[in-house]
Amino acid sequence: MARSSICFAECPKKTGLPREVVKWLQTLDLAFYPKNVRRDFSSGYLVAQIFSHYYPRDFSLHSYDRGTSLSAKQWNWSQIERKCFFFIHCKKRNMYLKKEAIEGTIHCKPGAAELLVLEVYTILTNGRYVGKGPEPDFTDEEYQNLLPSLARSTASKAIKNNLTGTEIKAVPDISTNQRKAENILRRHLEHKAAERILNPGRSSMIKRCTFDRCVSAVLELWSSPTWSRASVSFKEIKVRQPAKHSLVNY
Repeated sequence: MARSSICFAECPKKTGLPREVVKWLQTLDLAFYPKNVRRDFSSGYLVAQIFSHYYPRDFSLHSYDRGTSLSAKQWNWSQIERKCFFFIHCKKRNMYLKKEAIEGTIHCKPGAAELLVLEVYTILTNGRYVGKGPEPDFTDEEYQNLLPSLARSTASKAIKNNLTGTEIKAVPDISTNQRKAENILRRHLEHKAAERILNPGRSSMIKRCTFDRCVSAVLELWSSPTWSRASVSFKEIKVRQPAKHSLVNY
């Protein structure tokens, strides 16, 4: 366990969590080292274990599934939400977790697990962590902005990246998933339009470069030895006209 703690402390940036939260997680003696926050917290088991460290009688780990299937995740998180609801209404303790953060964590959305761990840290330590900038929207927008314009996702790729298979499986409603896809597509088109406004000459430059490459390719083909040596022969085709018969009888 000491070895995992050292490794955890040496690479806090890879977890996407602040250093003080990483150090706090070290003290909890978790079942396994969360190498990937987005993946390892998605099942809810580690979150249940964190709560069990503070409230062992209320969060019994025997009732939680260590699996990674969608059904195991939904079962674990439903129990966690029920326990938090009990604490809020019966024991009058702040145990509120945002539904959006839970759903995003289940489906491994970007930034969701990090936000949820921060919420758990704030609740259990009575602390307050002030993050930088607005809360994440659980999309890959931040990552896409780091890429060059030509390397960013197309419209279809944006939908694939931000509408996960487990998300569709969890709510297999065509109209609901269609609305989600439409929202993703709308955001993608808005970002493209904003980019064209900020870089008005880039779009025309790309079109011009594509046209120039096409022209160069045609000229290169025409001037190539293979094309110049090619001979084109024409053959005269004689068509025999049928005899015309008069329809008038003399």
